[in-house]
Amino acid sequence: MKTVKGTAGDTKARILDATERLFIEVGYEATSLRQVTSRAIVNLAAVNYHFRSKDIMMQAVLGRRLDPLNARRLALLDACETRWPGEQLRCEHVMGALFVPALQMAREPEVGGPSFLRLLGRVYSDTSPFIQSYLLGHYAPVLGRFSDAFARALPQIPRRELGWRLNFALKALAGVLAGDAPGDLLPAFAQGQDQSDAHVLAQLSALVVAALKAPVPAGQQLSALQDVFLIGETQHAEERAGQIASNALAAEQARQAQQAQRADTLPTAPRKPRRTTRSEGAARAAIASLTVPGAREQPIIFPSNPLDDWMRMRSRT
Repeated sequence: MKTVKGTAGDTKARILDATERLFIEVGYEATSLRQVTSRAIVNLAAVNYHFRSKDIMMQAVLGRRLDPLNARRLALLDACETRWPGEQLRCEHVMGALFVPALQMAREPEVGGPSFLRLLGRVYSDTSPFIQSYLLGHYAPVLGRFSDAFARALPQIPRRELGWRLNFALKALAGVLAGDAPGDLLPAFAQGQDQSDAHVLAQLSALVVAALKAPVPAGQQLSALQDVFLIGETQHAEERAGQIASNALAAEQARQAQQAQRADTLPTAPRKPRRTTRSEGAARAAIASLTVPGAREQPIIFPSNPLDDWMRMRSRT
């Protein structure tokens, strides 16, 4: 693989840029050092020299983007709390402090550029333990400050209820940011009109604020959903019972077919010939009664008497 020669700073920046693009495209788990070296046109030794591991490299990628973002967020939230103290602070003010810096950085190539929103969306939607642990470990104070601000702006929502609503709403919005091309996302919200960032953010935050302000489910809502769950569980149980019966029938039919096939393939025992028992006399009689066609009958020659032979010889002399 050919490598591009340059200063150490250039090499490190190329590695970070390549890692950031891969992370946006495929997420943390699917990003490999081999892909990074190929994208950055460097060798593995350069990656190990600057970062020593994939985790350290990813921390550098996130830190160079999220650290400036969160610094801007905290500064803007402080200004909003000063401008609208106490109960004057609205949920939209807190939402603006959370997202205005992100929109600003998406328009500044030197600190993020057009792909910054997709990076932010990937960070909040990536489910890998490393990313989640990194966010909690490095940005817990920032999350705590904004949670407190949302709680002051929405005192009617219990704190525990507000916590999971914030988590749900922000992850849903992050999924939209991660899934759309940055050049298409904002124009989609603008719908062909010349709108400012404030108009776009108002459309985005309206959905999130509505979710945060939604009333706690009443008894009728809970009862209605419980009824639907009951119907669904009954249908599932019936379907499951039918499937079990069908599987049992199929297994029995297969077993019977296998037994029939096995019976057809078993060899049959040869029949033993019927024995006919004959006495020795009958056997000899049968043999004696046999005649060989064409054979001449031989005369029976009895042995001669020696005395007769002597008398015949004497009479001749």
